[in-house]
Order: sequence, then C-alpha cells, then structure tokens
Amino acid sequence: MSALLLARIQFAFTVGFHFLFPAMTLGTALVILISETLYLIKKDEIYKKITDFLAKLLGLIFVIGAATGVTLEFSFGMNWSEYSRTVGDIFGPILAAEGVIAFFLESVFIGILIFARNKVSPGVYWLAALLVFLGGHLSAFWIVVANSWMQTPAGYQINEVGKIILSNFTQAVFNPSTMIRFCHTVMASWMTCAIMIAGIAGYYVRKGLHGQTARTLLKIGIILFAITPLLQLATGHVHAIEVINMQPEKAAALEGHFVTKKGVPLYIVGFADEQNERTYGIYVPNSLSFLYNFDWNSEIRGLKEFPKENWPPVNFVFQTYHIMVGIGILSIAMGLLGVFLLLTKKIYEAKLYLSVLPFLIPLPHIAHETGWISAEVGRQPWIIYGLMKTADGASTVVSANDILGSLIMFLLVYLLLFIMFIMLFLKFVKNGPPS
Repeated sequence: MSALLLARIQFAFTVGFHFLFPAMTLGTALVILISETLYLIKKDEIYKKITDFLAKLLGLIFVIGAATGVTLEFSFGMNWSEYSRTVGDIFGPILAAEGVIAFFLESVFIGILIFARNKVSPGVYWLAALLVFLGGHLSAFWIVVANSWMQTPAGYQINEVGKIILSNFTQAVFNPSTMIRFCHTVMASWMTCAIMIAGIAGYYVRKGLHGQTARTLLKIGIILFAITPLLQLATGHVHAIEVINMQPEKAAALEGHFVTKKGVPLYIVGFADEQNERTYGIYVPNSLSFLYNFDWNSEIRGLKEFPKENWPPVNFVFQTYHIMVGIGILSIAMGLLGVFLLLTKKIYEAKLYLSVLPFLIPLPHIAHETGWISAEVGRQPWIIYGLMKTADGASTVVSANDILGSLIMFLLVYLLLFIMFIMLFLKFVKNGPPS
C-alpha cells in the first residue's frame, strides 16, 4: 500500500476511535447538569446519587478521550505536513482557542465533580457541573469549526506562494456550515448518552437493582431518548439542505443521484452502481426534491455535472449515509415507544422493552461513525473543499513503512485502551449509584 493510503487509514482509525468518547462526554455532562439542578431544587438524595454515579463514568470517558485526542496532532505533523504548512495560519488560532478556552475549563471542573462533592458547597458543585457542560460544548464547537472550515472554507486569502492566510477570523469561525454541523453533532452526542442512560437504567429496573434511583434514572433517560432523536432529525434535515447547496457532488453521492433532474426520488435502501451510473433499490418518488425545499418538482444537481475525478466513492458513501439514517429512524421509534410506556405508567413492567434497551447502546456510536465517514469520504478527493486535494496534503518524506509501523502501534495501544475502558465501564455499571 502507498504512503498516502496508509496515512488516510491511520487518520481514519485514530479519529474514529477518539470520536467514540467525545460523543459520550457532551450528553453525560448534560444529564449530570440536569440531575444536579434537580438536586439543588428538590434536595432529593436520589438526584445526588445519579450525579455521583455519572460523574465517575464521565471521568473515565474524559480520560480516554483526552489521551486519544493527542495522537491526532501527531498525525497532522507526521503524515499531513503539506496540509499543516498550508493551513497553519487558519488552524493555529482555532485549535489554540479550543485548548485554552474550552479544554482546560472542562478538565479542571471535572476534577471537582469527581473528587470534591463533600469539599465544596452545593452551589459551587452545581457551578462546576455547569462549567463542565459549557467547557465540553465549547471544545466541541472549536473542533467542529476546524472541520467545517475544511468543508466550506471562508475568511481566507491565498498568498503568492500558495499558503492560505486568515483574513477574517469571524468569517472563518462562522463559515457556512459551522452552526448547523455543531448543532447536529451536539444532538448526536445527547442522543448517544440518552440511549446509554436508558440502557443502563433499563437493566437496573429489569433486575430490580437500585430501587427508586434506577427508576428516576430511567425516567430521565427515556425522556431524553424521546426528544433527542427528533431534534437530531430536524438538524439533520437542515444540514442536508446545506450540503446540497454548498457541496452538491457530496449530496448527490449520499443519495445515489447521478443525473440532474426535477422530482428526484429518496432511496430508503439500495445500491449505487457507479460504473453504470444508476442506483437500484427501494425509493419514494420525488421525496428528495420535496425535502429540499418543499417542492415535489424542484431540481437537484446530479454527479454527472461534475468531473468524474472529483467524485467520491459513491456506493460506499451511499451505504454509510443510509446506515446512519436508518439508525436514526429506529432511535426515533424506540424513543417514542419508551415515552409512551412512561406516560401510560407501564415502563417499569415492560420487560421486553427493558431487555432491548441495553442492546441499543452501541447503535448511536455506529451512527456517529457512519455519519462521520459519509461527511469526510463524501468530500473526497478534497482535503479542503475546492482548494486542496487530499493527495497534495500528505507528507512527502514519510515512507509507507514508517506509517505502517506507527499504525500497528496505534492498533495495539488502542486495543488495550478499549479493553480497559470496557472493563472499567462495566465495573462502574455493575457497582451502580452509591447506596
């Protein structure tokens, strides 16, 4: 394999593994803030137990996420040096803001949540929960800014030697896709944690463990499980419109749409045959056009309008995107079923539903990964959309053997980290909230 392909595999693996943990961090911080707010208002010890239980889980998730995030900078410097030289003026301020403004805020106050429950007043402890919540979301914002700038660059100039120079910080930060991608990412994280909380609490309730604490945790989880997938659907719809407008060839690949026309169908499942430039499968006529601007006959550009060398791998992107959407629809159905059972006061006796909940926990992670793959592979061959191709961003002095060696090392280390994380996570869940 070439050095370029190995560099792409290494970065995809390291960022894909890292992304598992921030996806749990934001939602867990949200539930901690909710439970601690309720404890501050109601003085009910149940909410205090929920906070203390989730703070331990958050600490574990945060440590693994921070450790695996550092290696991404290693990948930029080692394998993508040409890209780093070209965009250093853009990415420097953005990543510095993430570290100074957000990451340190989050990391300091997580320590208070874990170790200082009995050392500070309830008000200060609540403030720490709020700052962890804000710090995590600010950190996510700056990372999304960096990635969104690669998708829809703005606020830049190109100098005489081809280096991209920051010309307007505000335009670069609030580029055309930043806010909707940030909202979509946050909703995905909240949904991930809602399903995780519902799955853990569902297991406790079905086994008769932890009494009213488990029932209250399940109630919180189910309410969020019902709300967050619907919000995620809304942000996903707005994001899809943005992609159609700003990255039309990516949008066409996501939907397996080859020919520009009016009244474009929406595929539920199928196969995009790139060689014969046709898509086969089950579809709803004219629905993609309707979802774009509520006009059944609106025109959407197809892949044939663009040079074939600028197409992403169409069927691969089509399949990963539809896996993400399918999991989202399933999550909506299961969340609404859960809230129906809750409102009818049948949730605590619904053994089948409670048995299924723990097995749903991996699904939003799969949706995260396939959604990320759709977004990143879908913009290929561009590393910076319309400005720089991926092949031009790779290092020219790092050999394939060097990258392969580091990739093997990452595989082994991350396998160990993953095993340790699962063991500790299951241990915390088995111990449950403090009695």
